[in-house]
Amino acid sequence: MSSSVSSKVRVRFAPSPTGMFHVGGARSALFNWAIAEQTGGTFVLRIEDTDANRNRPEWTEGIISALAWIGINADSPHFEGPLMQSAQEPQHRAAVAGLLERGRAYHCACTREEVIARTGDPNRGYDGFCRDRGLTEGLVRFRTPDEGATTVDDRVRGTVEFPNAAMEDFAIARSDGSPLFILANVVDDIEMGITEVLRGDEHLSNTPKQQLLWEALGHFPPVWAHVPVIVNEKRQKLSKRRDKVALEDYKAEGYLADAMVNYLMLLGWAPSGDREIVPWAEMVGEFAVSDINSSPAFFDVKKLRAINGEYIRALSLEAFTEAAEPFLDPSWDREVWKRLAELAQTRVAVLSEVHNLADFAFLDEPVFDEQSWNKAMKEPAAELLAATEDAYRDAPWNAEELKTRLEAVGTTFGLKLGKAQAPVRVAVTGRTVGLPLFESLEVLGRDRTLARIAAARARLAS
Repeated sequence: MSSSVSSKVRVRFAPSPTGMFHVGGARSALFNWAIAEQTGGTFVLRIEDTDANRNRPEWTEGIISALAWIGINADSPHFEGPLMQSAQEPQHRAAVAGLLERGRAYHCACTREEVIARTGDPNRGYDGFCRDRGLTEGLVRFRTPDEGATTVDDRVRGTVEFPNAAMEDFAIARSDGSPLFILANVVDDIEMGITEVLRGDEHLSNTPKQQLLWEALGHFPPVWAHVPVIVNEKRQKLSKRRDKVALEDYKAEGYLADAMVNYLMLLGWAPSGDREIVPWAEMVGEFAVSDINSSPAFFDVKKLRAINGEYIRALSLEAFTEAAEPFLDPSWDREVWKRLAELAQTRVAVLSEVHNLADFAFLDEPVFDEQSWNKAMKEPAAELLAATEDAYRDAPWNAEELKTRLEAVGTTFGLKLGKAQAPVRVAVTGRTVGLPLFESLEVLGRDRTLARIAAARARLAS
């Protein structure tokens, strides 16, 4: 038996181009990327594109783009690919032929209905009926050993034994000779010199079959590592039909790539010192597959938002302004926006929130959120707005003075500043929550602020 181990570590990420890029796939890709960078090894991107009915070229482009967004770049010396599985079909067919020739596989003509009729059990696997019939056509099955067990040494799960008697003679090629995934996957890993396979633990049940194929093809299997499934708040496995799982959606919402990388690395693994905000370079230095937790990892969107907010606030003002640009209205005066950007940076958790926080400054009049209006415009809102309008008419127009004068107005009504500013905020911005009020009024200007307070008073009167 020959060794598959090369002088350098070679890991792989092998997605199918059948949809948007799943955050679970992104987590596995990052774990593999960390291994490649840490060891000076190679990360192989293999596109498993043999399902012609479901694959689309744009999905492949999306995978490459999504990987680049989280820092897995094709121009890195650690990156190889993309390699297309479909290009390997001659090697797949040759492997099947070799297994048939050596008696490690055989042709089978049984239908599923015939197996059920013989066994009387629709849940039972294949019964081996064609094992010794000497057929020369039909689908191809691997001859699983009858006795003993296949032992998988997993760096996350530990040693896992699979009794061979519990494994059916599984199919490895269709009747037309085209390989099935389980065979193609193994042959590709052998051909590409993969030394370590780290993937989601939904693949663990296939691993003993793949290990048997590695050995039957004359190679030592790679180092296995199966990372925990990612679950939602109900502890259900993340599903694209039920949960927000597409990495592209998070990017479009305004999550920063560095924050997303940081969070995904925490799903099943943790750096030292109870830290959560950790730069990539530090995580690479600390990452160890043996430290990955085998328990399901909870995808906590609230925690992701909090981490993203931390990363946003850590940006320079120039970098924040640039990052927020795609989320701004093209009509906005960019000079006015620059004055609001520093305020917005302290408030947003995701960049898409910038628009709703700052749009008041670019509208002819605010768009009122009715719930905010009803909450803020209770007595004595009308009288307080009138007093504020008077107080602001001759005020030096800066945030500190505007705050001082509103505090004084509030005192006359027996209100603390937090209560006093609510009607003013809604009158001027349309909402109860937004950017720091007095700095916002300073940017908005005296004339527009007074006009909006007067309009709110008129609306209350009507």
